[in-house]
Amino acid sequence: MIIAAIIGIIILTILIVWLIDKFVPKKLKPVINLVLWALIIFLGYITFMSVYKEIQFNQLKVERYKVVIDRLVDIRDSQVAYKEVKGEYAGSFDKLIDFVENDSIPITQRRDTLVLDEERTRAFGNVETMKTITLIDTLDYWNVKDSIFKGNSRYKSMADVGIGKPGAKFKLEAGKLDEIPVFEVSVDKAIVLDGQEKYLIDKEKQAVSIAGVKGESVKIGSMQEVNTSGNWGKDLSNKE
Repeated sequence: MIIAAIIGIIILTILIVWLIDKFVPKKLKPVINLVLWALIIFLGYITFMSVYKEIQFNQLKVERYKVVIDRLVDIRDSQVAYKEVKGEYAGSFDKLIDFVENDSIPITQRRDTLVLDEERTRAFGNVETMKTITLIDTLDYWNVKDSIFKGNSRYKSMADVGIGKPGAKFKLEAGKLDEIPVFEVSVDKAIVLDGQEKYLIDKEKQAVSIAGVKGESVKIGSMQEVNTSGNWGKDLSNKE
């Protein structure tokens, strides 16, 4: 809307120049024309800078989102491992970091085997009847930090947003939805895009495009539905 208003003013100014050229006395024309053309150039510069600022903002937001999203994917992978071992999601980063540091993930193998179906055997007059059951064998254990982070120590700072507003932390929630464990980790876009023009941040927070980050925050998981996905397009993640 700002750009459209400036373009409208430029067109109006050009029209005024034409009217002055047609109706204003010759003696006054040079001064008035000079002032009006200076105004046109100034407004043109403002228009260019408005467009250029938006281009720069779009480049910067993609770079910052990628940093945040990679961290959120790390948190999601850690939470999934936590749930596999504990049966629920961690409700704090302290618990999650301690889990990554000290716990292990079982490596299992599923196999089918035949066993006697006692109930059906009795029903058929003690004629042996077999049934198939699935057994899960634990083969070994993987240390979580080695399995997910490949020996990298970045998990120790997983609560940090890592870019944008200095010292900012992710918001972590965990609980149950209809007795099913759920979690959500999020950060407001204004924190990620700290230092940028407010009108550009406000515009970005209204984004609904599936190619970008939808909504007012960057988040993964949900407290309203059973979901461990993020609210961004696939082109923004290096890990998915």
